[in-house]
Amino acid sequence: MDFETTEEHQLIRDAIGKICADFPDEYWSKCDNGHLFPWDFYNALAEAGWIGIAIPEQYGGSGRGITEASIVLEEVAASGAAMNGASSIHLSIFGMHPVVKYGSEDMKQKYLPRVATGDLHVAFGVTEPDAGTDTSSIKTTARLDGDQYLVKGRKVWTTKALDSERVLLLVRTESREAVAKRTEGMTLLLAELQRPEVTISPIDKVGRNAVASCEVVYDDLPVHQTDRVGEEGKGFRYLLDGLNAERILVAAEALGIGRAAMRRAVGYANEREVFGRPIGQNQGVSFPLGEAQMRLDAAELMIRKASWLIDHGEPCGAEANMAKWLAADAAFQAADQAVQTHGGFGYAREFHVERYWREARLMRIAPISQEMILNYVTEHVLELPRSY
Repeated sequence: MDFETTEEHQLIRDAIGKICADFPDEYWSKCDNGHLFPWDFYNALAEAGWIGIAIPEQYGGSGRGITEASIVLEEVAASGAAMNGASSIHLSIFGMHPVVKYGSEDMKQKYLPRVATGDLHVAFGVTEPDAGTDTSSIKTTARLDGDQYLVKGRKVWTTKALDSERVLLLVRTESREAVAKRTEGMTLLLAELQRPEVTISPIDKVGRNAVASCEVVYDDLPVHQTDRVGEEGKGFRYLLDGLNAERILVAAEALGIGRAAMRRAVGYANEREVFGRPIGQNQGVSFPLGEAQMRLDAAELMIRKASWLIDHGEPCGAEANMAKWLAADAAFQAADQAVQTHGGFGYAREFHVERYWREARLMRIAPISQEMILNYVTEHVLELPRSY
């Protein structure tokens, strides 16, 4: 395996870093505290062509792989933007993967160029109040009425719902009792979101407040059949196809948060003097930072391995899941240690590490919990009996 950084990858890092330099920590604190979507940042990336990095060239994108997309998201998070920055572009960069792979040609031509330019914002509606990780238990339904579906139900944790024109919506077109397998009978729709049949309510949460997470209620929302992704009843399979890529991208975002936290912590450890010397001279401060650095570097290796495998068409389920687990764990440890290094000031918003800490904590829960990844590894890698 070649560990040398390619010229293209370095150019991506340099270009993203240059854009992010115009959006310092103070910008992200203002967006987070004010619950303000970072439009200036989003538009800057869109104008530079980065939103469409993973969309095929024939639809206006750059046609690059998951490795390149992961580098973009890592650099955004590492700039201090953390999850507020990464989440503002994550769904635009990769959320339309089911449409790219399974949508009709008319659907691709209609929507993908607008996503690539940053003009079309799309949310993702899967999770429900009574069906978190158990996706097969969703209760949102879509019944066919003439040439359109009528969607009724409720979703939670729909990111960017307030700011999105469309939503990739997983619904049941057949009841769970009527199908042979519990994962059958679910359909993926690219539905309109800003309509009178839709009620959107932001969820009050701990962090990542520049990008809203919402409860969305659908009351007979009409969706034309032409806005169905692929075949009816195969929506769950279409979602599974993109899970490995999503794990890798989320892992890269977590890695970026860890890098941002370490930059702040090491800088403070070098500058802060107590008892006549920098606190970083004390092993009680330096050793935990050294451990955090090693954990981040180890997580990066798994991310790079997983992204290389997926870009070369190789199986990577284990590696993608491991990358997400390791990066989320390492990022939170780094952010927590950054707070500890700052002492009491770590709890103050002025130094920004508390924001990294709040956002890094999310990575151990979403989009999949650490426990569910351990379920995957113990079952599929260690070949132990399935626990759920």
